[in-house]
Amino acid sequence: MEHSIGQHTDQRLDRPRTLVEKIWDDHVVAENAGAPSILAVDLHLVHEVTSPQAFTGLRQRGLRVRHPERTVATADHSIPTTPRGLPFLDQMAAAQVRQLETNCREFGIPLHGIGDPGQGIVHVIGPQLGLTQPGMTIVCGDSHTSTHGAFGALAFGIGTSEVEMVLATQTLLQRKPKTYEVRVDGRLAPGVSAKDIILALIARIGVGGGTGHVFEYRGEAIRALTMEQRMTICNMSIEGGARAGLIAPDDTTFEYVHGRAHAPQAGAPWDRAVAGWRALPTDDGATFDKSIVIDASALEPMVTYGTNPGMGIPISGRVPDPADVADPAQQRALAHALAYMDLTPGQAILGQPVDVVFIGSCTNGRISDLRLAAAALKGRRVAANVRLMVVPGSDEVKREAESEGLHEIFRAAGADWRETGCSMCIAMNGDQLSPGQYAVSTSNRNFEGRQGKGGRTFLASPLTAAASAIAGVVADPRLLPGIEAVAGIGGR
Repeated sequence: MEHSIGQHTDQRLDRPRTLVEKIWDDHVVAENAGAPSILAVDLHLVHEVTSPQAFTGLRQRGLRVRHPERTVATADHSIPTTPRGLPFLDQMAAAQVRQLETNCREFGIPLHGIGDPGQGIVHVIGPQLGLTQPGMTIVCGDSHTSTHGAFGALAFGIGTSEVEMVLATQTLLQRKPKTYEVRVDGRLAPGVSAKDIILALIARIGVGGGTGHVFEYRGEAIRALTMEQRMTICNMSIEGGARAGLIAPDDTTFEYVHGRAHAPQAGAPWDRAVAGWRALPTDDGATFDKSIVIDASALEPMVTYGTNPGMGIPISGRVPDPADVADPAQQRALAHALAYMDLTPGQAILGQPVDVVFIGSCTNGRISDLRLAAAALKGRRVAANVRLMVVPGSDEVKREAESEGLHEIFRAAGADWRETGCSMCIAMNGDQLSPGQYAVSTSNRNFEGRQGKGGRTFLASPLTAAASAIAGVVADPRLLPGIEAVAGIGGR
């Protein structure tokens, strides 16, 4: 799959530009002062929840999908994570999956549905299949489309009416975003991970800190990350209010993409693609609208304590006191969050009892995440009071994990090894908390009821989640014996 449709050039190319500006300029089809630009879309990812109304709209208007070859669908949100031979318990979920199958057949869209070896969470399979490539514009009716920005692609979520527009025209009306440099210097300490970088950023700037901007993650700590770790960071950019998150492509990116099913073929096509990708990183002298610097070496494992991802503290920290917050609205919001979570101002987050631990989602359901968790759990047992659910992000991840024996480690520890799906991230098909239960979750949102009505969520990394499952309380993964070796386990 080659980009792009837009190929737009003008006088802006004569000045130093950021990565997002280069992609934007390359995809603008038309623009008028004061109005949204028409932006060409290279790749449209579709799933069963946000697409049915869009396809209905096409039928009502007598339209076809403009570029079915630039559209790829998967079933992920509504599918159960129980054995595939069992029937759906949620009939609405079953209907959504059947409707997606019907829509894809009728409109000629490739579908990775149940039983397809490429099936999985949309933001896991896109990179896995080589569909996600540097310099692209990528959209999906899902908030966490920003995941694909790890490859130097401008990727963002869209609404159902926009899904219909992209299906019909392969373009989208968009206003050019501002730029926000997030420079992460230094190196992470053992036990501290990519998830902790993004949780620390959001805790610092708040859930609205990036509104109207696209984050570009830069610096030594970012360059040292694997592609899967970069995806974790970009995935949660939306939780900081940003439209998208980006990391400039480099040799780590090219190594990951090379040889995948939809990547440019080896030889001249691959060489041409890489030559173009090497021109994407932000130019020397380019300026950002905003900038922030984070010292990776000073970070601890992070845990959220409230009801949005910005309510996070280092694991050695204490729950903040609303009385210390100057803004009345923020004070009320914090007081409400602590009441919902049944936490006391000033209490330590370490040692807080938990009932469920969830390892999975488009944030942390990749093979490197499962390797980290398995390395922490090997030879240990999940606490008697805890249910640990491990849900791989795709069928390919599940196959790879099982070929490495990770599922045996999880089961020996007392964990529940599940089938692929979004699962407890969105409380689907019974994968949910009961009212009042506490969970440590590797997913991306801790909103009220997100993981089950009345459920209470602490967001954390796979290492923190595994350590907490063993201890039965929120636990510091840095205290696990052999953490230095565990923390070194990576992924492509």
